[in-house]
Amino acid sequence: MKDWCLKSIAMFDPLSILPMDSPLFLWTCVALVVFFTLLGIISIKVYSYSKFRFRQNNRILLHSSSISPSPPSSLPPNWIHHVFPSFHGEDVRKTFLSHILKEFRSKGIDPFIDNDIERSKSIGPKLIEAIRGSRIGIVILSKSYTSSTWCMNELVEIMKFREAVGQIVMTIFYEVDPTDVKKQTGYFGKVFKKTCKGQRKEDIKRWKQALAGEATIAGYHSSNWDYEAEMIEKIAMDISNELNKSMASNDFEELVGMRTHLEKMEPLLRLDLNEVRMIGIWGPPGIGKTTIARVLFNQHSESFQLSVFMNNIKAMYKRPCSDDYSVKLHLQQQFMSQIIKQKDIEVSHLRVVQERLNDKKNFAVLDGVDLSVQLDALAKETRWFGSGSRIIITTDDLRVLEAHGINHIYKVDIPPSDEALKIFCMYAFGQNSPKDGFAELSWIVTRFSGALPLGLKVMGSYFRGMSENEWTNALPRLGNNLNVGIQSILKFSYEALDDEDKDLFLYIACLFTYERVEKLEEYLANNFLDVRQGLHVLAEKSLITITSQGMYMMHNMLVQLGREIVRKQSIREPGQRQFLVDPKDIFEVLTDDNKAGSRSVIGIDLNLYMIEENLNISERAFEGMTNLQFLRFSGHFDYHKRLFLPGEFLMELVMCESKLEKLWEGIQRGGSNSQREGQEPTGT
Repeated sequence: MKDWCLKSIAMFDPLSILPMDSPLFLWTCVALVVFFTLLGIISIKVYSYSKFRFRQNNRILLHSSSISPSPPSSLPPNWIHHVFPSFHGEDVRKTFLSHILKEFRSKGIDPFIDNDIERSKSIGPKLIEAIRGSRIGIVILSKSYTSSTWCMNELVEIMKFREAVGQIVMTIFYEVDPTDVKKQTGYFGKVFKKTCKGQRKEDIKRWKQALAGEATIAGYHSSNWDYEAEMIEKIAMDISNELNKSMASNDFEELVGMRTHLEKMEPLLRLDLNEVRMIGIWGPPGIGKTTIARVLFNQHSESFQLSVFMNNIKAMYKRPCSDDYSVKLHLQQQFMSQIIKQKDIEVSHLRVVQERLNDKKNFAVLDGVDLSVQLDALAKETRWFGSGSRIIITTDDLRVLEAHGINHIYKVDIPPSDEALKIFCMYAFGQNSPKDGFAELSWIVTRFSGALPLGLKVMGSYFRGMSENEWTNALPRLGNNLNVGIQSILKFSYEALDDEDKDLFLYIACLFTYERVEKLEEYLANNFLDVRQGLHVLAEKSLITITSQGMYMMHNMLVQLGREIVRKQSIREPGQRQFLVDPKDIFEVLTDDNKAGSRSVIGIDLNLYMIEENLNISERAFEGMTNLQFLRFSGHFDYHKRLFLPGEFLMELVMCESKLEKLWEGIQRGGSNSQREGQEPTGT
């Protein structure tokens, strides 16, 4: 069987998997030229960085393959504890401290405890190591805190480490006044002066500087709280959130080639400049543009006043229509809602973004842009944003960036063969090289998978845990699908799922591409035995991604795959399919009684912005859809007829921006989210 695989590789023409008119065909050609160049077949002089960076019409274009990677930067410290608490034991150990430590543990926060360290006038290397090994330093300033030289030296070390590496420091003013701390006055000051007697001048100076610096840190004042328990809960919640932010920076460290991408983006980002800059990230679908943008957002967004990651914008608005103004308003409303975190914001004109954000330093990622009108709505001009803002746009279409006058563009190239193998191995073996006995097979599968990172990720996840014989037996079936390209590679993993997980995949692809895990469990509780387990199966197969914030998302190419699978359930009769998501198909089913939907239809998701004609729904359009559970209309829905909906099974009805006054007569006893008589339609 392995001999067959090797023969197949020898005869394999990598361009045969792609149609001639496919954008990926051109990308593959470029990759092959680079490959043969490296072999020495084409002898050319290697140019320096400056030769690969070129200008066209004042446009700076950087290729991901055009710059030699710099040495890796130093990694952040190896954290040992989440929190280092500095306190005076006699004041708080048996009261406030014991309560807050209990709250920390209940939230999974690991504090450093110094019970085993012998106290003396100076702090030893173990304590210094604990301070530097903690993500957050929390200083509990109580009345007698300064009576201990141990505490004072701890504070000096904490402030020193804060200045050196930016460690987070939080202050709790426990029954003391911040002014007394800063100026060493009142009872707090008296205790401090007593402690200073007989001490060296340089030590006293360091203590005073540390106290003055600590007093300027915004903290928690016990006098502002009626109940200590509420203050403790708030502190623990804030620390938990800070830990989540600091931990998030490690999410992408194991991504093969990511460090190189980030280094190459630096001359485009130029975060040291105070100008407003728009940067394009351009490349074919599945190449990793969104992942690069997410890493940039993850690393830098906290340094900006406002930030937003708008995912898959092309799904919000697919084609030009007669009412571009309404579409732009809708996009601005979504943008403003996310960047200022106000769900019900109203956008009545197209100057809102400029008027609200032109004095703020913003970091925005506009992901999946495919039309100029989308950029006109969200980031028409740099003067819409405050000094130092950075707007990152990912797109498959270079013309969109050029038409918008974006001069800083990063082109994401197909990874070289050795890097492609590492990407595959990370998902197949959890390491960047093949396990013993799998080197030859790994090269075969990598070649079959093509060079796109998404395909390598999906195929690596598919082969994870298989024996050598199982790999060898699976390869002929993979080889038979090569002629139809990347979608067949993705479908290969879908076909390996059991029936229930296949159904869950289709629900997500058609209705819930980006949602909270808990929300999906609520929606599908009656449809699946264990939704959460099904999500973990899909995540293991790299068919979805689950974030640390409890969200999941599906890549756009996988969404397209799922919707194509559903379309093939009944190509000519859309009303016989499980889900309806294509606007033309939905329009046909809802307006033509001869094409009305059947009991097969479970969910309908219609973006009204994608329909140019008025939607004149037949009164009996839903009559045959007795199993309809999810109905979502997004956009302006102005309708004045009575609708007959299958209330017995309807679980969710969302009519965004609709002007309906009544949906049905009487009371429909449907699912928990169904509308009742006289209620306004749900708008989300």
